[in-house]
Amino acid sequence: MTSPIEPIIVAEHVSKRYAQNESRTSLRHEFNDIAKRFLKQSIARKPVEPFWALRDVSFTVPAGQTVGIVGRNGSGKSTLFRTLCGITHPTEGHVSVRGRFSTLIALGAGFNQERSGRENIYLSAAIQGVPPREIEHAIHDIIDFAELGQFIDLPVKRYSSGMYARLGFSIAVHLKPDILFVDEILAVGDAAFQDKCIERILQMKAGGLTMLIVTHQTAQVMRLCDRAIWLHKGRMMMDGDTKVVMEKYHQMIYETEILPTLNPTPEPTPATADPVSETGPEVQSEPLTLSTPDAP
Repeated sequence: MTSPIEPIIVAEHVSKRYAQNESRTSLRHEFNDIAKRFLKQSIARKPVEPFWALRDVSFTVPAGQTVGIVGRNGSGKSTLFRTLCGITHPTEGHVSVRGRFSTLIALGAGFNQERSGRENIYLSAAIQGVPPREIEHAIHDIIDFAELGQFIDLPVKRYSSGMYARLGFSIAVHLKPDILFVDEILAVGDAAFQDKCIERILQMKAGGLTMLIVTHQTAQVMRLCDRAIWLHKGRMMMDGDTKVVMEKYHQMIYETEILPTLNPTPEPTPATADPVSETGPEVQSEPLTLSTPDAP
């Protein structure tokens, strides 16, 4: 009897809490606080309320599967990714990721603005645990895929957002990861580059790479993902077949966001001084006189 395959990604009852109202107060409020302290007056502060970006999220991902994470802005998708990548830790629950992974969560994340694109290739590889001698074998392929040519030796602070995207994506896919986390990176860059990225992801998918992809582009989810997870306000709404999940997700968007704009609630009729019967106001009919050229 064969044993079940151990999942490569595990999230068990993951919750992430942040504190609201942590922004720095203005100079006016600082001055008022100082004045109140000077006058020995008590300062009533609004209590800090917690905000749960994730709430009791659980799922597993087997090796070789591509999973799409969908949901409206603020649903917890990026927080989930940052938790899985170890950038932040869950307030409750547990995550486990086995194997080397590459992340595409933010354009140029970890890039040193003063250093060249070539130097940042080695820097990004080192951050993800790849030694220089290993990346040396892939350096030319990274540069060619990114299509940076002579610009590879310029400081990245001079790069456009498209150049950032090409370099960041090229580094990530050439590190030979076991898992690739992609957060909206495919929405950046020109159409030709996006198509090139999609084709490369399909090649890596065919080679057995495990991927988690966050995107608002339904076509990408349908084309790339074997499965979809729908988050809403930090909670998991659905996890299953890509087509089924996306149909339910879009049905929710239609019912809650689109339909109310098509059928707005009618405004109440303002009250009048004269009473109106249930059948409506009485209309008095009067004889209608037509004026013609022959009339006297």
